[in-house]
Amino acid sequence: MAEKEGAKVGAEEMEEREQEGEAEEVEVKFRLFDGSDIGPIRCNAAATTVAALKDRVVADWPKDKSIIPKTASDVKLISGGKILENDKNVAQCRAPFGDLPSSAITMHVVVQPSSAKSKPDKKANKLPKTTRCSCTIL
Repeated sequence: MAEKEGAKVGAEEMEEREQEGEAEEVEVKFRLFDGSDIGPIRCNAAATTVAALKDRVVADWPKDKSIIPKTASDVKLISGGKILENDKNVAQCRAPFGDLPSSAITMHVVVQPSSAKSKPDKKANKLPKTTRCSCTIL
């Protein structure tokens, strides 16, 4: 029960800092599908949006990977088991974890290819229709 109260107090403190305009600097590291990392990068938790982080991931993506996102919309960021929304800032996405350092965040990166590539063309898979008639004329 004390842990829940501590987490609640931590969330309230974060909201107060955001309202007061304190610029909290955090380090964000991005874990890729193969276990390698991009970063860490330093950013302002209240001013940096998830969309900006996605742009940074695409710009800093290693060129030697087999899967490369083309745009930020191909990238999903996951933190604390939740897919992050583009319009949220880093401070809104962070969950307080008690004794863990408050300035270090690891986000997992999932590359989701655009829908045009992932769905095969239906016309190409269909066999041509043949019309056969089996009628008897007397």
